[in-house]
Amino acid sequence: MAEFNSQPIKFAYWVPNVSGGLVISKIQQRTNWDHTYNRSLAQIAESVGFDYALTQIRFTAGYGAENQHESMTFSQDLLSVTNKLKIIAALLPGPWKPVLAAKQIATISQLYGARIAVNIVSGWFRGEFKAIGEPWLDHEERYLRSEEFIRCLKGIWSQPAFSFSGDFYRFHDYILSPKPQTPLPEIFQGGSSRAARDMAARVSDWYFTNGGSVEYIQKQIDDIRAKALLNHHQVKIGVNGFAIARDNEKEARAVLQDILDKSDFDAVKSFHHEVQNAGNASPEKEGNWAKSTFEDLVQYNDGFKTNLIGTPLQIAQRIIEYKKVGVNLMLLGFLHMQEELEYFGKNVIPLVRELEQQAD
Repeated sequence: MAEFNSQPIKFAYWVPNVSGGLVISKIQQRTNWDHTYNRSLAQIAESVGFDYALTQIRFTAGYGAENQHESMTFSQDLLSVTNKLKIIAALLPGPWKPVLAAKQIATISQLYGARIAVNIVSGWFRGEFKAIGEPWLDHEERYLRSEEFIRCLKGIWSQPAFSFSGDFYRFHDYILSPKPQTPLPEIFQGGSSRAARDMAARVSDWYFTNGGSVEYIQKQIDDIRAKALLNHHQVKIGVNGFAIARDNEKEARAVLQDILDKSDFDAVKSFHHEVQNAGNASPEKEGNWAKSTFEDLVQYNDGFKTNLIGTPLQIAQRIIEYKKVGVNLMLLGFLHMQEELEYFGKNVIPLVRELEQQAD
């Protein structure tokens, strides 16, 4: 598996294209969800060494996200103001069909080059599906549909005439022209359950998982990579983290405590109830959030669990620990996105590169 870690670890950030920031807390957050703020954020991220930005997909309000920009359109806007940054557009099978997604992404690729990618979100929020009139499938079926969705995207993009006969999608000699520029768009997916790992081991380019300890993440990686090897497939791994980088650890820990002390109790409790149902929906009850505590969910992708909290050197050393077990990318959120992302890029990423060189 060494080839996965021979390259420098990559960095991505959550695009705040929904309101409420990256924590469910009443603490002040100098983070804005509008396009002007996000354009500047993307340019800052590109200038300080970030590789990717991930737009979020939400259709309904809740948990502080009262306003939401659509991910595909927003991704294209960020591409228009950057030159190197890759944008990952989150897509939800159900509202999106493979043919529409394939054509949208192909057109964006033609306009902006090979800087557009997709994150296939299988769905966790039953209330959202009900609100928009989409059928709610059980846990295993959602991942089966997502796998077919990915197989269709790859086939449409790579084959002269694509045919497919599945349980959810059918194509008959479909010809897409023009196709995306090469290399073809990378396909990310999320999850922590056995079904999510199995899907990644068969079809995905990247696997995103919620935050967790190094040991917990290593178990997931070992499982995915062993299965992928049997499938003659390769998967790269991204881990969610919430970074609080300060000049000293005491100050960083105080910020974390302040976030928790000012958590939006009702919103977190409601979110906790919904995602616990989602996490326990897998047969083995090991999906995202299945074992998350109230405090974990104040950062809604378990970002605190990754423990990127402290001085730049402490955080850089922690990131190297994840790289050693096979992590290829850190997906990050921050309290005050613009200034803290810039601080991280200028003070943490260079230390990570130094430690990587020392390890080599």
